[in-house]
Amino acid sequence: MEERKDVLILAIESSCDETAAAVVKNGREVLSNIIFSQIGLHTLYGGVVPEIASRKHIEKINQVILTALSEAGVTLKEIDAISVTYGPGLVGALLVGVAEAKAIAYAAHKPLIGVHHIEGHIAANYIAHQELEPPFLCLVVSGGHTHLVQAEDYGRFRIIGRTRDDAAGEAFDKVARAIGLGYPGGPKIDKVSKEGDPEAVSFPRAHVGDSPYDFSFSGVKSAVLNYINGCQMKGESWKQADVAASFQKAVIDVLVENAMRAVREYKADKFAIAGGVAANSALRSAMKEACEEQGVTLYFPPPVYCTDNAAMIGAAAYYEYLNGTRHGWDLNAVPNLKLGER
Repeated sequence: MEERKDVLILAIESSCDETAAAVVKNGREVLSNIIFSQIGLHTLYGGVVPEIASRKHIEKINQVILTALSEAGVTLKEIDAISVTYGPGLVGALLVGVAEAKAIAYAAHKPLIGVHHIEGHIAANYIAHQELEPPFLCLVVSGGHTHLVQAEDYGRFRIIGRTRDDAAGEAFDKVARAIGLGYPGGPKIDKVSKEGDPEAVSFPRAHVGDSPYDFSFSGVKSAVLNYINGCQMKGESWKQADVAASFQKAVIDVLVENAMRAVREYKADKFAIAGGVAANSALRSAMKEACEEQGVTLYFPPPVYCTDNAAMIGAAAYYEYLNGTRHGWDLNAVPNLKLGER
């Protein structure tokens, strides 16, 4: 049997406020992973400003791609395919990456592969865990998404639960703003919660009656706002660290509970977490404990592959490449792209 040649993929990610490019070999080996983060810029406004994000992507995208190729020690000629996130995300931001990828693929005569952003987050686990293969269950938790997904095969997914309103990361950002921590909320709440009492305030754990795997975080966010307003009206003081820790525990309890219910029902022996909130230390530790109790192996990527990056897009694109996925020059940004759509 002849040996399969190495496949090198140049990946581009620009779905929100990170301009990123990477070169990935055979879906698992990261030769370079360059990320230009705009966090400092958007902190001034307390959240991502889409128009500013798009302009910054235009300014930085060529630079990050050239750096990614240079750091990987490869030329464009040696690249086998160009991949790019084409949804979901901010439409203006996505368009910058898609236009860039199409231009490079056209000029260099390379195949073009559009990648779903959530598929990328799930594939981040392939980089971190060489031994991981589908099928497995995965909880994707980020600023824009909270999905409980069954990874049936490479590139084949079934959503078994999703948020009905705010995503977990979105709730973290809104609560962080309300309690005076600012943006980005996730890392700041994680940090300050270590000094607080998670049992100090009893916040609600929402369950969606007709869909046991779905999530809802708008209620717990409102409960935090009501608690703070109530304290202010009564002239009572409240502790930032206690509120942060209690809120964080309420969110994590629901994430873990729904995840473990799915593990039992689907008789899963492998469970992964992915997305920006997967970098949260309290979530990792609660999920580790729960998986040990169920006798399930837990997988999660290092923090650099949890937040938006292009290496995860390159990992997902490799398996799409092997499956024969190719996109034409009509590939467009799809801000509300559903997982599993083509």
